Amino acid sequence: MAKYKFILSGGGTGGHIYPAVAIANELKLQFPDAEFLFVGAKDKMEMQKVPQAGYEIKGLWIAGLQRKLTLQNMMFPLKLATSLLESRRIIKRFKPNVVIGTGGFASGPLLQAAGSAGIPTVIQEQNSFPGITNKLLSKKANAICVAYENLERFFPKEKIVLTGNPVRQDLIDIESKRDEAIVFYGLDPNKKTLLVLGGSLGARRVNQLIEKELQNFLSQDVQIIWQCGKLYFEDYKKYNQPNVKVVDFIERMDFVYAAADVIISRAGASSVSELCIVGKPVIFIPSPNVAEDHQTKNAQAIVDAKGAVLLKESELESQFSIVFEALLKDEGKQKQLSENIKKLARPNAVKVIVDEIKKLL
Repeated sequence: MAKYKFILSGGGTGGHIYPAVAIANELKLQFPDAEFLFVGAKDKMEMQKVPQAGYEIKGLWIAGLQRKLTLQNMMFPLKLATSLLESRRIIKRFKPNVVIGTGGFASGPLLQAAGSAGIPTVIQEQNSFPGITNKLLSKKANAICVAYENLERFFPKEKIVLTGNPVRQDLIDIESKRDEAIVFYGLDPNKKTLLVLGGSLGARRVNQLIEKELQNFLSQDVQIIWQCGKLYFEDYKKYNQPNVKVVDFIERMDFVYAAADVIISRAGASSVSELCIVGKPVIFIPSPNVAEDHQTKNAQAIVDAKGAVLLKESELESQFSIVFEALLKDEGKQKQLSENIKKLARPNAVKVIVDEIKKLL
């Protein structure tokens, strides 16, 4: 059998990196002697996270456009030209069979260079509202794997395949890990555990909310795993105590999900897909600072199926403590949310995506 080579690119946040790693892991299972190379943006978190997952990565000198006039923006044309040249070099040397992009700035020049070289490309779009990079790349892509319906207004209809988002396969069976997770985090097995997820970089408004509500949680006999994000860790680590575990980043997502009874989360596409598989009661607090408010749309799709609770940032002051307390006391509601969100899970997404990639070999 031919020895295949794959280049994967996605980064900037965990939401782009982990789908790429999940796809690579599945390809490796099916093609054990294949070669893999990741391409990311220099100085972004993929430069650490991808090698930790066991893959080689090369960094491009690329960054996104800021919304205001900055020196960064003035450098953008130079960075883009340099990244396109470097991408061409990487492709020429590595000679991939297929190039896969999961979003983020680095995937732009790389997939553009691959398309120009006549190499098949696959886009994996996690969101209900695609970013500008994937919209531009879709014209030349061979297949576009999406997690939401009705994306024909952004992408060529004949290239779209509804697959769901790839998630870490270690999340498929978390119930069996609960006892181990409780010990791992030093939690009390008799208390309810609240898991707070603000995304890999952190969410300022969510962190402010948790800080304000901390005593309220503790008075209700709730223990907390609070992922505040690396941008905010220095501000919030002072709250670390036996019943409050403050962390900047979570390596063992399977353990935190296994330990959690209730989850507060942003509504990035990858998080939403993971939470469907995990099947725990969730309060979504979408970020209003993303393109086309797509986090609200991601969360609303779950709420419409009676699978989660949604609170906008503007409602937190007046509504949060009432909503949280009601959910904590209502075991029936928790069970109903868990069952409904689980119905929306697509645990085989990564296999379906790899099937699409195989068609191009």
